[in-house]
Amino acid sequence: MSNEHPYPPAFRSGDLVTVSGRLGVTGTGELVAGGFEAECAQAFANLDAALRSVGANRADVVKVVAYLTDIADRDGLNRVYEQFFAEPRPARSCVGAASLPYGGVVEVEALARVRDV
Repeated sequence: MSNEHPYPPAFRSGDLVTVSGRLGVTGTGELVAGGFEAECAQAFANLDAALRSVGANRADVVKVVAYLTDIADRDGLNRVYEQFFAEPRPARSCVGAASLPYGGVVEVEALARVRDV
């Protein structure tokens, strides 16, 4: 698998940050072992890293879209989501997808607004 993509993992324009879809892959581009929960946790860890790469963090996130190849995994997504984000949690959509890159079972993308402190 190639880690080269024609887009950045995250893009910042002023106080607006968009994060491209993050999969449950390691730095080498391989899916983590362990099934949905492991992939989901890794996808959110990758989301965290993408946010940090542009000077944002999870507290700045206002909207998340999650894509699942099996919508029955929504409860598992909710468990990871609750652990990842503190209250008040950002808005979230969950969409069923026929397939995801690299055979992944979950992909997350986000919109954030960086607050001036």
